[in-house]
Amino acid sequence: MYPGEQFYPEGVRWDAPIARGTLPDLLSTAASEFGDRISIEFRDRGISFNELEAKVEIAAAAFLRAGYGKGASIALFLGNTPDHPVNFFGALKAGARLVHLSPLDGERALSHKLSDSGARVLVTSNLATLMPMALKFLDKGLLDKLIVCEDDDWGAVGNPQIPLPANPKIVTFKQFIFGATAPSQWPAISPDDVALLQYTGGTTGLPKGAMLSHSNLTSAVSIYTVWGAGARAERNVVERVICVLPLFHIYALTVVLLSRISLGDVISLHQRFDAGAVLNDIENKRATIFPGVPTMWIAIASDPSLETRDLSSLVSAGSGGAPLPVEVARLFEVKTGLKLKSGWGMTETCSPGTAHPPTGPDKPGSIGLMMPGIEMDVVSLDDPAKVLPAGQTGEIRIKGPNVTRGYLNREKESAESFVGDHFLTGDIGYMDPDGYFYIVDRKKDMIISGGFNVYPQMIEQAIYEHPGVQEVIVIGIADEYRGEAAKAFIKLRGNTAPFSLDELRTFLTGKLGKHELPVAVDFVDDLPRTAVGKLSRHALRGLQPTPTINQQQTATGGRP
Repeated sequence: MYPGEQFYPEGVRWDAPIARGTLPDLLSTAASEFGDRISIEFRDRGISFNELEAKVEIAAAAFLRAGYGKGASIALFLGNTPDHPVNFFGALKAGARLVHLSPLDGERALSHKLSDSGARVLVTSNLATLMPMALKFLDKGLLDKLIVCEDDDWGAVGNPQIPLPANPKIVTFKQFIFGATAPSQWPAISPDDVALLQYTGGTTGLPKGAMLSHSNLTSAVSIYTVWGAGARAERNVVERVICVLPLFHIYALTVVLLSRISLGDVISLHQRFDAGAVLNDIENKRATIFPGVPTMWIAIASDPSLETRDLSSLVSAGSGGAPLPVEVARLFEVKTGLKLKSGWGMTETCSPGTAHPPTGPDKPGSIGLMMPGIEMDVVSLDDPAKVLPAGQTGEIRIKGPNVTRGYLNREKESAESFVGDHFLTGDIGYMDPDGYFYIVDRKKDMIISGGFNVYPQMIEQAIYEHPGVQEVIVIGIADEYRGEAAKAFIKLRGNTAPFSLDELRTFLTGKLGKHELPVAVDFVDDLPRTAVGKLSRHALRGLQPTPTINQQQTATGGRP
């Protein structure tokens, strides 16, 4: 028996059956079972399961009418509004596959994702935070069709919006769906069909499209369902789940949207994170579940009103997306009496990996136990086929029905990511004798900043566009708020004078997302290299102290 199973919630077995199916069927089953119950609440307006399915079918019919069915790739460039689930499920019901584009990314990464995925149609919003970038894609010839949802359709709140330019390739969502009717038969969809290209990254710096099938995603939902079955049966209530996590991120997509729809819960959808709004949702609307990322929990734990709030309705507070600082969890528990524990997962696993049981040993810093249906172990860094015993540190591997088959257009990288049917996570850690896993480092150079993946090479490529830069290395440094942030080490050309951090960030704005902008810069005489002359991030991290000419930092504070 797996040693961690002794701590599983009562009645939960590691070898419990994991269901698989398709995402359109997941929604249809929920609509059939829960009908007029509220599924999503947005701006104080409730959308029932029946209403959501009806909107999805109209969207699906419109996609089919436009020729975006089987074989098509449709990109979503949307924030947290009901436009996302309507178009997400609509495109899938039409038989297409989806591509999530993050509004936090810069033009370089987003353009690559469009080109790599083959998506020639984009669904976006007329919000000023999204529309200008979408129009850039159109101007660059990356799109054949731009479908624009109008934010005011969900109740006006005064968000800045952009008028649509006259262009035959641009159509409002209302125009796009007008007159669309359901076909006599919907396209046949297999659980093994790719449902989503969810882009992530690695040592190459260029984002890779993890191919996530309907089966991967529905298995992920089933894993969470099995894990929480006992607690749900004991409470026997409709949960109210706060969703401030971005729906384009795998964490929110699986843990909140898909899982909660399948369970018939109410999703309280927030367009953006605001600590006060979240606390109001708990105190006044009696929200019961709130999954967040560490930056959110840091903000909430620091909120001066926290200790005076009535948070008694909250039964589950979880953290994911990035390592949770132990001190933040301790402070939250002191102020609220609630234990805040973090799990672990990846884009490539559709989110599920490890979780903490409601009862069991208190192990600060642990990411928890491997979940039902998932096999995890730790292997030697020198030989990924050699499994290490408990307590020894190596690379964590994972196997399960929720694990991707590989990356789009990346056969070599896909093959290198697997040893047999075990996926190599790139995370370095160990398992203790009780079956609890711990992560101590990452094999790859990826930085996790505020729960989002940041890729040093992408930042370096943008910095190299500065005329005064000769060489640059970007690494992650500790950041009290974000967990990690980017720091640039720059060797300047000739007699170029060092510039300020603010000047560097201004130069990079638009080229990179805000979360990718460096929080610190050092100007150095030289940068370390490997034996074959390549710039070496590993060696740079080991330099104590780093030789510098001048150092600049933001007030929010990266740590050198």
